[in-house]
Formats: sequence, structure tokens, C-alpha cells
Amino acid sequence: MNIQKSFQSEHGTGTLYLIGTPIGNLEDMTFRAVRLLKEADLIAAEDTRQTRKLLTHFEIGGRLVSYHEHNKEASGRELLRLLEEGQTVALVSDAGMPAISDPGADLARGAIERSIPVVPVPGANAALSALVMSGLATERFLFCGFLPREKKKRSDELAALRTTAATLLFYESPHRVAKTVAAMLEAWGDREAALMRELTKRHEEAARGTLAELLRHLEEHPPLGEYVLAVAGAPAHGGSAPGSSGADEAGAWWSGLSAAEHVRHYEAAGEDRKGAMKKAAADRGVSKRDIYQELL
Repeated sequence: MNIQKSFQSEHGTGTLYLIGTPIGNLEDMTFRAVRLLKEADLIAAEDTRQTRKLLTHFEIGGRLVSYHEHNKEASGRELLRLLEEGQTVALVSDAGMPAISDPGADLARGAIERSIPVVPVPGANAALSALVMSGLATERFLFCGFLPREKKKRSDELAALRTTAATLLFYESPHRVAKTVAAMLEAWGDREAALMRELTKRHEEAARGTLAELLRHLEEHPPLGEYVLAVAGAPAHGGSAPGSSGADEAGAWWSGLSAAEHVRHYEAAGEDRKGAMKKAAADRGVSKRDIYQELL
């Protein structure tokens, strides 16, 4: 068990501060973040060139070092050594909170294992900003980060999330956002969703509607900027959950298809016969054997 008293006067080591930085608008920088960056012995940054611009804007000096996905093993060991010697390290990402879809999580874990205090300094966050902007339910939500690039892995991930009742939050690049929305539409049917881009920046935009409407919007307006996608969770009545009855699925996208047509749909999307039957069975809440019998 690890008990941390963040602000006791003596704890024998330095402190790792996870400092939130603006996701676009520099006015979102907090007074506390500026102060701690000025006081830190070291500032560890994902992209030192990007962070240098931020530090220059706020007239922050200090020693800037690199810590990112490709050097986290070597750089992380050195930062942990310096923390154990008593130095204070401020960790920042390119934008938003470090350790969220970010190698900073590894550094924080390493510090905790060594009983080094890890202190958050809250700031802007794209996922939460998009959630409250979306108009979707906020009582329960699940941050999913970036979906896998490989089609099969992405399909498996979407299948695993199909019955999740919470609002789902994803990050996506402009090059893949249309494919992602199309994959969600195929996997989940036409749910309510919102697509936010360029949060806090001059061209901030939110498109709200259904997945099908968002897909048409992206086809008509070529994607630009970084996106956050918020999608409504599975219906409360459980209509899309595996094991539910056919009556419950009356409103599902495949409700008008025969078993054979349902299987052909997935084959046309790139699944082999076995995989297509498995997906169709999961949609209908029946066994793969039942699908096979219907096809016979």
C-alpha cells in the first residue's frame, strides 16, 4: 500500500508535478501551473520545441529536457534518479494533461513505486471539454483514447464497447476520423453523437446529430484539425446487447435483414465466412450454430 501526503514539508525526495497546459487557447494556463514551472528544477516535455514556445510566452526559464514515447525508458530512468536525489520535476505534454494517452503515465507509475510524490496540477483537457460541449449524458462516461489502426483490432474494440451504457469519448486525427465514424455506424447502428474539433481555438466547431449525419457532414466538409468524438452509450433497454431477444432488437440496423443477408453484410465489409457468422450471431443474441442452421 502507498500513502501519499502531497504537501508535508519533508518526504525525502523531490516531487513529480503533472502539469496541465492549454489545448489551444493560452489564456487557459493557470497561475499555479506558471508558478510551478518557474520553480521546478527540471521541465520534462513531450516536444521541447512546442513547449519552449509556451515557456517563452509566460517568461518561464528553467532546464527543459525531452521525455516522450521513443525515449521514455532511458529518459524516465534518469528523471526518476533525479527525483530520488531530491530534485523537482514538472512534466508537461504538448497540450492538456500529461499521462492521458501519454507516456507520462509510465513516469508517474515509476515514481509511485519509489514512494516519490506525484502531484496533479489540473488544466485543460480535450476529452472533458468535448463531453460537456456535446450535449450527451455526462452522468457516466468512458474515455477510450485512439482506436487501433488495424481494421480487425478496431472492429474487436468496437464490438467490446457495443453494450457499454456510458457516453464514449474518442480522440481521432483528421486522416482517420471518417473511417472511424463509418466503423462505429456499422458496429453500433445509428446512435446520437457529437464531433468536436479545434477545441478552444479560433476554428472551434461542434457537429451534433447521429453517426450517419456526422459521416455525411465529413464527406461534405473535408476533415481539418484534431477531433474528439463523443457517442451515446448503448440504449438502456439493452436492445443491442448479446443474448437479448429478437423483439428487443426491433429497432436495430439489421432488423429487416434475413440471417443470410446479415452474414453477407459482414462478408462485404471484409470478414471471412466464420467471422461474419459470429458477428451476425452476436447482433441477434443467438448462437453461431443457430445462424448456421438458418443458412442451411
